[in-house]
Amino acid sequence: MGLVMPEFGLFFWMLLSFSLLLYVLKRFAWGPILNALSEREKSIEDALQSAENAKEEMLKLQSGNERILKEAILERENIVKEARELKASIIQEARHEASVEANKVMEHAKMAVERERLAAISEIKILIANFSVDIAGIILKEKLTEDSRQKELIQNYIDQINLN
Repeated sequence: MGLVMPEFGLFFWMLLSFSLLLYVLKRFAWGPILNALSEREKSIEDALQSAENAKEEMLKLQSGNERILKEAILERENIVKEARELKASIIQEARHEASVEANKVMEHAKMAVERERLAAISEIKILIANFSVDIAGIILKEKLTEDSRQKELIQNYIDQINLN
């Protein structure tokens, strides 16, 4: 029965050493352990709170980023729209200027063709006149080789002059 029922002396010393150990632990170890646990609990709560604050801040930033992204998309669309309008106006202006310039070139070309045509007609008239004079000279030379024919022609001219 020694193991199941300890003797009074063993029981007394066990109780005394347990009480002494309990007092020493309560006096020196229990306070610092509880302080360490409470500090640890506080630091965990602070970390959780800062994580919650960071989460809220991230949500705010995310909503701000979404707003900024929407504004950037709208701005980009406006810039693209303005660029398209500018492109269309530049193309229209270039077409108009090209049309005006083409009309000027066509007008100058028409005037140059007309000048060349008139110059060619004038040159042809001069050539025809020269050929006519040359042909008339050749014909007159052949017909007026005789003196009697010359006198007769001169008389005809004189008669025509008196009549006019």
